[in-house]
Amino acid sequence: MDSTQPIVTISGTAIAMDGDDIDTDRIIPARHLKSLTFDALGKFVFEGDRENAKAAGQVHPFDAPEHSGASVLVAGENFGCGSSREHAPQALYRWGIRAIAAVTFGEIFRGNSATIGLPCVLLTPKAAAESRAAIAANPAAEVTVDLEAKRLRVDERSWPVEINESLRRRFVSGSWDSLSTLAEGTQAAADLSRRLPYLNGWQAA
Repeated sequence: MDSTQPIVTISGTAIAMDGDDIDTDRIIPARHLKSLTFDALGKFVFEGDRENAKAAGQVHPFDAPEHSGASVLVAGENFGCGSSREHAPQALYRWGIRAIAAVTFGEIFRGNSATIGLPCVLLTPKAAAESRAAIAANPAAEVTVDLEAKRLRVDERSWPVEINESLRRRFVSGSWDSLSTLAEGTQAAADLSRRLPYLNGWQAA
């Protein structure tokens, strides 16, 4: 992920997930939290749900061939609730998801997603249901999350989305990675500290 790249539109095919209150424990099972890096987490997204679906003779959306390579996820209410594990958005990002639209989000999940350049936008319940139905009817549909126009488009149809304005500006300007922003100020902070007499005195002591 390029932490200096503006994120204005995200386009591709999409996965429509039904159900509310999909928590971070389901997104990435706790047994994978001991990984030293996030690099391999993508293949474990919804691992438990996928195993359960397979055992029941069903196909989980993240295993469906028609959703291979999808970049947008459209969900229901309270997506990403539960524990505050940052592994959840990391796993979705490494699977290939680049934007999520839902009715509401777990607040910590939304913040963790923003930090890695994964926009989370809000839909009304009606828009979420209609857009998921459109995706289910045509999994090959071109889906776009437009942060400039604040719209979700599925082929010729579109719905308004909401996103915190501060976050939206950070995405479209390419300043969404707060750690990189802090790192860019390292030299300026060092220069200032050298000019502050009380810090110089403390360092000398």
